[in-house]
Amino acid sequence: MKVSSRGEYALRALLVLGKNRDTRLIPLSEIAAQTLVSTSYLEQILLQLKTHGYVKSKRGTHGGYGLRLPPEKVVIGEVVRQLEGPIAPMSCVSLTAYEPCPLEEGCQLQLLWAVVRDTVAHVLDRTTLGDLLTGNLPRPPTD
Repeated sequence: MKVSSRGEYALRALLVLGKNRDTRLIPLSEIAAQTLVSTSYLEQILLQLKTHGYVKSKRGTHGGYGLRLPPEKVVIGEVVRQLEGPIAPMSCVSLTAYEPCPLEEGCQLQLLWAVVRDTVAHVLDRTTLGDLLTGNLPRPPTD
């Protein structure tokens, strides 16, 4: 799994909106300044976040963007999957986009990739935007 700039910038934007949740709608230019993302690219990302139900927007002089959900309801694993696709590092262990590999029978790496998938999913699925805002992150599972 590789998080693209789109995924990274989306999470940055959600953090800005989460910090300002109870104050006001945040103008696009202000979000762009705080996330270091161009307004044109950020606008595309915010539209995608709005389509998925994380962001609300209002046009006009007092318009801008805000969170639609409380930060505690925004699960980072869901956001990443919706923007980036499957979390699995290899398609042969993907739960949602499985593709067979010619070496799969007897493959000694498949178990490793499944453990990586499960570990990443464990952390992302137990982390909310609220956790990121407070610095209260879950620990990966230990054996």
